[in-house]
Amino acid sequence: MCKACNTIHYQNPKVVTGCIAEWQGKVLLCRRAIEPRYGLWTLPAGFMENSESTLQGAARETMEEANARVDNMRLFSVFSIIHINQVYTMYHGELVKGEASAGSESLETALFEEHEIPWDEIAFPVVLENLKQYFRYRKRGELGTHYGEMNKLPDGGYSVTYC
Repeated sequence: MCKACNTIHYQNPKVVTGCIAEWQGKVLLCRRAIEPRYGLWTLPAGFMENSESTLQGAARETMEEANARVDNMRLFSVFSIIHINQVYTMYHGELVKGEASAGSESLETALFEEHEIPWDEIAFPVVLENLKQYFRYRKRGELGTHYGEMNKLPDGGYSVTYC
């Protein structure tokens, strides 16, 4: 609350939404053409816009970053990223015709099998965690919805708790 005018200024978390787009067992990744983390790989994702659902936002971000459409999207995970005040929703779906190309925020796009993913070049810890969990749950046939909390540790690492 502003002490001068008594106006309440809300500081709410940002919502990020994205998609694990799969085609014939491979996952679509985008190499970032913008900061932060320029040149590193990520899942197509970004900040949710007003007047859209998280599902609509995930589809929009996939189109913007990878010129790709995804069918049969289902919620895969929700992460509370406490230290940066974000809520991150990730959907899973089928990449239409396996077609994708770099959008304005991407240098390139590529489809990767699990063993081909450039694990040391993933842009964000939450994306890395989503990819690890996705392949783990896919192997078990458990691609339901998962919830986790992520927080930065004093040593620079991250703690992840699943509920």
